[in-house]
Amino acid sequence: MRHSTRRALATGAFALSAALLLAGCSGGGDSPDASGDPDSGELTPVKLQLQWLPQAQFAGYFAAIDQGYFEEEGLEVEIIPSGGDIVPQDALANGDVDFAIAWVPKVLGSIEAGANLTDIAQIFQRSGTLQVSWADSGIESVADFEGKTIGSWGFGNEWEIFAAMAAEGLDSTTVQIITQDFNMNAFLQGDIDAAQAMTYNEYAQLLETVNPDTGELYQPEDFNVISYEDTVGAMLQDAIWADTERLESDEAYADTAVAFLKAVVKGWVYARDNPEEAALLTIENGSAWGPSHELWMMNEINKLIWPSADGIGIIDETAWQRTVDGALSAVNETGAHLITEEPPASAWSNEYIQQALDELEADGIDLTGESFTPMDVVLEEGGN
Repeated sequence: MRHSTRRALATGAFALSAALLLAGCSGGGDSPDASGDPDSGELTPVKLQLQWLPQAQFAGYFAAIDQGYFEEEGLEVEIIPSGGDIVPQDALANGDVDFAIAWVPKVLGSIEAGANLTDIAQIFQRSGTLQVSWADSGIESVADFEGKTIGSWGFGNEWEIFAAMAAEGLDSTTVQIITQDFNMNAFLQGDIDAAQAMTYNEYAQLLETVNPDTGELYQPEDFNVISYEDTVGAMLQDAIWADTERLESDEAYADTAVAFLKAVVKGWVYARDNPEEAALLTIENGSAWGPSHELWMMNEINKLIWPSADGIGIIDETAWQRTVDGALSAVNETGAHLITEEPPASAWSNEYIQQALDELEADGIDLTGESFTPMDVVLEEGGN
């Protein structure tokens, strides 16, 4: 069995990452290549920067280590988490890592500011952002935000809110924006009328909380839920980003990108087909969430990826343009724009993911998940 070995590698990578960061080392300066030979033990080192802490949001990457998919492609991948202390696209642009996971609107802002990055695989095909209010709040659509206190995490997570508001003819002066922690405490305490939540995390936090009026867990009918995926403001989220200049000038790096994507795709296929094992794997790699919370998260993440009609990771041009249009229209509570002009053509490319999918298709791997069926997950109190 491979599992214990790969889990040790992943866990060890976190310790190594911390040591390198503390030492002020940068790891992306030496171009990785795809010449690693797994049979000879010569593997090409690759650093992947996550945009948050270990959790099922990133299960496919952990699975690719655990199942030996990276090693099969001749790669030794180090997964570097972030608790908000590392901006993934900055780490990539600075040459500290080789690839990074980040939301598209966040990186569009960085690209306009001078970063030279390319979305080489759009893992999440749908937005997972919600705005949650109480069932009796009267907030049933974005148009109902006017005059309300609206929770936003900031840090680039807020742009769907402002894009959706712009589509309704609302601007930030029509609402009171409340900076929200990455939990639902302020909402539960009545400080926020409509709180920001992800389908896979904060919404689950509500449903694993005891309703003091009933002594039972809150139920979906206790809340109104607005999904940004159902609005004009929906934006593409978790994508895999690469350094544009290195893709164009370094053939070895481009080859490594394809090999990396092949292993990642297999990791996400594994997470789709083995959600319980994938959820457990994220806990073993450092997630602080309980097992029912992680299983919920894994199930919801799979919904954002599958089915993927053109193949997992393919960037849909319509969805990309919708994200760009939303980013152009969004103006935050300080009057700042996310972007002011269309991003360059180099901001995305299907070249590398298509090559990876073509090679995997020859192996008979289900790359679209047309028959994917979500699980029914029962949340326990506290996510345990």
